[in-house]
Amino acid sequence: MPGDRAVCARSPAPPLVRSLATATLAGMRVQVNGEPRDIAPGSTIVALLSTLGLGDRPVAVERNTAIVPRAQHATTLLDEGDTLEVVQFVGGG
Repeated sequence: MPGDRAVCARSPAPPLVRSLATATLAGMRVQVNGEPRDIAPGSTIVALLSTLGLGDRPVAVERNTAIVPRAQHATTLLDEGDTLEVVQFVGGG
């Protein structure tokens, strides 16, 4: 009828399947010095060391029984199930 307004019903928005934030919160699990630890997907050794409070300290890192040179810490991506040993150097007299 003239003057009547048509009301358009909207479909509900489709649910998000999985956002990047959800993926990051889901995390992945690695072992660090024998203890399980959840980290974000795409984490590097540098990121892990930062979360451990070891950012710029001299450490040795073994990943799945192989020593990772310090020069590769920033580019070495961690994978689900990796086993890491982190050794911090301590001086004394």
